[in-house]
Amino acid sequence: MLDAEKTAETLLEVNNIEVIYNHVILVLKGVSLSVPKGGITALLGGNGAGKTTTLKAISNLLQAERGEVTKGTIDHKGENIAELNPAALVKRGVIQVMEGRHCFEHLTVEENLLTGAYTRTDGRAAVAKDLEMVYEYFPRLAERRKSQAGYTSGGEQQMVAMGRAMMSRPDMILLDEPSMGLAPQLVEQIFQIVKRLNEEQGTTFLLAEQNTNVALKYSHYGYILENGRIVMDGPAAELRENPDVKEFYLGMSDEGRKSFRDVRSYRRRKRWLA
Repeated sequence: MLDAEKTAETLLEVNNIEVIYNHVILVLKGVSLSVPKGGITALLGGNGAGKTTTLKAISNLLQAERGEVTKGTIDHKGENIAELNPAALVKRGVIQVMEGRHCFEHLTVEENLLTGAYTRTDGRAAVAKDLEMVYEYFPRLAERRKSQAGYTSGGEQQMVAMGRAMMSRPDMILLDEPSMGLAPQLVEQIFQIVKRLNEEQGTTFLLAEQNTNVALKYSHYGYILENGRIVMDGPAAELRENPDVKEFYLGMSDEGRKSFRDVRSYRRRKRWLA
C-alpha cells in the first residue's frame, strides 16, 4: 500500500498477497490494501487488472478456479481468514456479490432474497423485518417479488443479488463490477443505493469497478490495479483530481477531453510503468 491514511478502524487488511492460478500463472503480485469500517473503498482498473481475483482471494473462492493465495495475509477484524471457507466468512459478516448478477433464475425474486438469510439463526420475525428493509431500498423488487428472477431485467437482477447479500446481515460486502452491462441511469441508481446502505445501515463496501468515474464519485478511498499490482491509491476526491487518473482512466486532461487515440498513446508513458 502506498502509505494510505487510516482514519477509521480497519475492518479488512490485505497484506502483500500473491495469487497463482494452475500452479504457474502469477496474477496478483504483492497486493496490499486496507478497508476501514463504515467506508466505501473502490478497487479500480481495466479488464484483467486483477480486481475480481482480489475479491475472490478475500472471500476464499479461488479454489473453484484452481487458484490459491501463495504469499501474504488477509485479516478480517484482526483475525487471519485464509483458512475459512466461504460459508464461514458469510457467518462472520463478509459476503461477495459476484460479477454477472448471479440469481437462482427458477426462483422468484422473494425466494432469491430469502436464500440470503439461510445461515441466520435469529428467527423468522427478524428475517421478515430485514426483507421489508430490502424492499424499502429496492422498491422495484417489492413490485416484482413474485416474478421469476430469470425473467427480470439486468438491473433488477443486480438489485436481487445485492438485496440477497443484505439479507445475510453483513458488515462488509465485496461488490464485483456492479455497473457491468447496465444503462448509465441504472448505474447511478445502484451506486446511490450503495451510498444509502453505507450511510444508513453502516455497511462497509469494497467494490471492484471498471467505471472509474462513477466509482470515485461514490467511494471514499480508491486503489488502482494494473497487471496485478497496486500502482496508485488515495482518497477518492484526490484521485479524481490526479492528472494521471484524469488523463488515462477518465479520458480527461487540463486541456479537456482526450480522444481514444490520445489515451491509448498515453499508456506507453505512464509514470508507474517507467
